[in-house]
Amino acid sequence: MEPTIYEAVGGADALLALAEAWHRRCLADPILAHPFEGEIHPEHTQRLAAYWAEQLGGPAKYTGSFGDQSHVVRVHSGNGPHEQMDGRAVAAFVASLDDVGISTEPRLRFQLIAWFTWATALLNHRWAAPDDVPSDLPLPSWGWEGTDGW
Repeated sequence: MEPTIYEAVGGADALLALAEAWHRRCLADPILAHPFEGEIHPEHTQRLAAYWAEQLGGPAKYTGSFGDQSHVVRVHSGNGPHEQMDGRAVAAFVASLDDVGISTEPRLRFQLIAWFTWATALLNHRWAAPDDVPSDLPLPSWGWEGTDGW
């Protein structure tokens, strides 16, 4: 049986390292740092890593312990278009893959970059305001063939 993307990346420890590297890059970028200027949960990167892990085929730690998709989308909705920020976030993610030594195997890299690009757009641009976000959104998953239903 083929490993999940979560397994191919290296599991929970690799995704935590990736979330930490991405967050560091965001804070160092004058455009990407803006959303983090307010109050940040003290376990932000741990929660982010759990969210990423669950989307990529890992355990349901995020939805089991921290929150649900509707909450995540509400936090990211209502900020208007910000294509420059989205592009920089994806670029920071790609650089972070190298920072933490995630495999450069082409199929894995393609899926990770496609997933992060899609997830960024989904979180930030599907609903115009937090109040528009339905309360029962399932956490979408991403596998080797992408995702269904979105």
